[in-house]
This record gives sequence, C-alpha cells and structure tokens, in this order.
Amino acid sequence: MAPLLPDYAAEQRRHQRVRATLLGRYMLADRREYPCQTVDMSPGGVRLTCAVIGALGERVVLYLEQIGRLEGVIVRHPPGGFAMRINATPRKRDKIASQLMWLANRESLGLPEGRTNERLVPNQPGVTLRLENGRFIAARIIDISMSGVALATASAPPIGTHLLVGSTPGRVVRYFEGGIGAQFMLPISPDRFHEGITL
Repeated sequence: MAPLLPDYAAEQRRHQRVRATLLGRYMLADRREYPCQTVDMSPGGVRLTCAVIGALGERVVLYLEQIGRLEGVIVRHPPGGFAMRINATPRKRDKIASQLMWLANRESLGLPEGRTNERLVPNQPGVTLRLENGRFIAARIIDISMSGVALATASAPPIGTHLLVGSTPGRVVRYFEGGIGAQFMLPISPDRFHEGITL
C-alpha cells in the first residue's frame, strides 16, 4: 500500500467520514476527464472508485453530483481508485459537512432528492436558445449548475424539447413563472464551471 502523505491520517481523524455513493467526473494534471464514484467522504477528503489513477501529490479537480466542484491532491491509492485530500476554505468545508449530513439523513429517512448542485450566475447571462425546428429564442441565464440551467424567457417550449443553450445541448425539464429549466445532455467540465462561462 502506498504511504500516506503528511497529515492525511490527522485529516481522517479530524473529520467524520460518511459512506456515500455519488457519481462524478474528475480531471487530472493532463486535463483529461474521467468518470468516478465516491466510496466515502468527509469535509477533508474523499475516496473514489475510478479506472485512471493519478500519481501521489497530483492535483485533482473533481465534480460530484449533489456536492459540486472540489479541488485537492491525491494522497493514497486504495484498491480500485484513489483518495484525495480536499483543499477548501473553512467556509467551504462547513458547506460540505452540511451537504454530507443532509445526504446521510436523506438516505436514513428515505427523503426525496433535492436540488443541491452548486449554482452560479455567469458574468454574461444573455444566451440564445435554438430549438430542434431551427427556431431561435432569446433568453437570460438566471443561474447555472454543471448539470443544468434556469432560463428567463418569454417563450416556453414543451417539456422534453431538445435545444441548444448557446452551443450546449440540453432538453427542457421544467417550467417556472417567467422561464424554463433545461438539463444538459452532458455535465459541464469542472474547468469551465466559473462566472466567466460561455455556453
């Protein structure tokens, strides 16, 4: 077994680890993306099952459903994947702790899944929607997550309609007053998910 990097054992003791099965994607130093699944997680670290295992000390950008974007470094190689230490501010760690507690409670109480993906508002919220029939609709991004977008628009295509949000493929999944919600066909890459994003 690979040796622990300094303070990883302390990190494990400091934060309670929660068994959690979350799907995600991660990017190593070569900037290629790979799918993964969590085994367990704490606000300080996460253990992943994955096919491509980076080097000890290598930087990782990870996106997890329900949690959002995380950054860290690989600290050990358990069978079938790797464990990473999460680099985050105390405020971000508190947020992760709350999300993990909610996920643990949701599973034990059988609660329905909520919308907990990290969301942001882009600097340039104006976007054009292109429908399957070639029609264009002007829209404004209310907020965006890696898996979907809320759009303010005067026109509401039917639920299930496939469309391009800018150049990003998606489909209409819900209505709300003054707009629509669209789900992306593929999650947005972690390195693109910031306020400067252009769809």
